[in-house]
Amino acid sequence: MTTTIPHWIEGRPHVSAGDRLPVVDPATGAVSAAVALADEDTVKQVVASAAAAFPAWRDLPAARRAQVLYTFRDLIRRHQDELAELITAQHGKTLDDARGEVARGLDSVELACGVPGLLKGEMSEQTGRGIDTFSTLHPLGVVLGITPFNFPVMIPLMMAAVAIASGNTFILKPSEQDPGPALRIAELARDAGLPDGVLSVIHGQQQVVESLIDHPDVAAVSFVGSTPIAHSIYQRAANAGKRVQAFGGAKNHLVVMPDAPIEAAADAISSAGFGAAGQRCMAISVAVAVGGVGDDLVTALSERAKAVVVGPGNDPASEIGPVVSAAAQQRIQGIVAAATAAGAKVVVDRSTEVVPGFENGFYVGPTLVDDVDPTAEIYQAEVFGPVVVVVRVDTLDEALKLIHDHEYGNGASIFTASGGAARKFQREASAGMVGVNVPIPVPVAPYSVAGWKNSVFGDTGLNNAAWRFYTQPKYVTARWDETVTGVDFGFRPN
Repeated sequence: MTTTIPHWIEGRPHVSAGDRLPVVDPATGAVSAAVALADEDTVKQVVASAAAAFPAWRDLPAARRAQVLYTFRDLIRRHQDELAELITAQHGKTLDDARGEVARGLDSVELACGVPGLLKGEMSEQTGRGIDTFSTLHPLGVVLGITPFNFPVMIPLMMAAVAIASGNTFILKPSEQDPGPALRIAELARDAGLPDGVLSVIHGQQQVVESLIDHPDVAAVSFVGSTPIAHSIYQRAANAGKRVQAFGGAKNHLVVMPDAPIEAAADAISSAGFGAAGQRCMAISVAVAVGGVGDDLVTALSERAKAVVVGPGNDPASEIGPVVSAAAQQRIQGIVAAATAAGAKVVVDRSTEVVPGFENGFYVGPTLVDDVDPTAEIYQAEVFGPVVVVVRVDTLDEALKLIHDHEYGNGASIFTASGGAARKFQREASAGMVGVNVPIPVPVAPYSVAGWKNSVFGDTGLNNAAWRFYTQPKYVTARWDETVTGVDFGFRPN
């Protein structure tokens, strides 16, 4: 019998009466479980549970909330391998990559453990005669996180840790393609002492998401996924008067200057472009060759693309695993085929590669396309697969214009030995996260994850910026001076 992955409501598993969707192992194409989809009653139940838990959790001192989070952190660390195996089984990425994902999620939990020192207001004495002014930060209430398939542990922890530490209750709606890790996170949170209703998990598709956004007791929405859905969620949540941050797609450029070490740059592009089968919102999908480095760079990238070992994520020999679904596999292969038909210079094409013994798996091998025109679909679209395109330009200014003109602005990197070029790039690159001789410039948790342009809508920032997203300020002006009397109809300065 197929295992059913339930919701998590009131600190325990909950199987709804709704439909079921198959959960497929991307490495084999076989159904490994079924996920229960919520109906309207389940939506009402999960929000009611979170709303009921909010007052007591909000009123718990921040230091007490931190104690629960410290225990939660230790439990995640203790079960890191188990969580990685769940990610690999349902997402497909290699175990090594999955362990790295859990480690980055742990960074976010450790950030949240510092809530007593981070969730502070401000105070100014004597802002007027006998008057003090101060601010305090307050949780919002019930908040919703809608997370993507490509990071089923890291993104939920980035959202939930700070939201919960701030005194909110959190409803997690993970991707139905790999829902298992979310349930295990909820179980570990319960074991850490998190009260029932503070963290809930609910599964569903568009109708469930819309019902959650529309519910009057949901105060804020955080989303990570594709740009069209991010824009739709932003509009719906904003129209409903909710606070919202919605992170969308990306087309991240890595600029290789003439003075850059070609081998190091090629290693970085290959790791960041082909790693996780290209299914990272910060994957490098465009290599920009400046000046005369194009031929040498393409040669080095070609050697690496041909050498990458593709296979199931639980095989230690595999360097990249499958993509998440048959639909993703077909979409990526279709984009490569269309580029080939349009006359693109495809240097390496492993997009239709079949892994022996895993013929039904959803594999897409590394693909390299040279001398790409910026108007081409394969340049403009977010492929979200192990496909790297090379664009050749003459100057750094041309490279910066490419980045500026693209609709997405998640990340951009430069490889150079020149401090001047690096400084110009970090100041002028039109992206929210910039790397200098670093291929994937996602900052550590005490900083923030944020994008520009059509990569984000609404209030930006995960990790450290999330303290402000998940709280609302209150400003108090107080006078304790009994000698002040008299009626004054003017609006006076202090």
